[in-house]
Amino acid sequence: MADISNTNDIIDIRDVIARVEELREERDALEEGHDWGGSDESEELKDLETLLEECKGNGGDEEWEGDWYPVTLIRESYFQDYAQELAEDIGAINPKATWPNNCIDWEQAARELQQDYTGCDFGGVTYYTR
Repeated sequence: MADISNTNDIIDIRDVIARVEELREERDALEEGHDWGGSDESEELKDLETLLEECKGNGGDEEWEGDWYPVTLIRESYFQDYAQELAEDIGAINPKATWPNNCIDWEQAARELQQDYTGCDFGGVTYYTR
């Protein structure tokens, strides 16, 4: 499983859910009296549960615990690259062509695409979902 942090350009919500379930199992398997609070795993679980709460109900194709979640989260600083990759993937542009593809204002294209996305916070970093 990939490391999940707010430095990732793209986060798959299914990885977040799997890690939350894994951490909950670890927490629940501890013997009584073991101090879970304050551990790195406890903080990680708290952060990931907060992210899930932020994303819950913002569209999505992934159902978990009775709520719907968007599958892909795109870091704000990566969104322009994401917009260009998406345009290439859907055939909107030919990535091998020169003019006029090399004249596209990708910053503006990303801003316009972003209007169809919802922002959510992950440790002070904005991620966009659809």
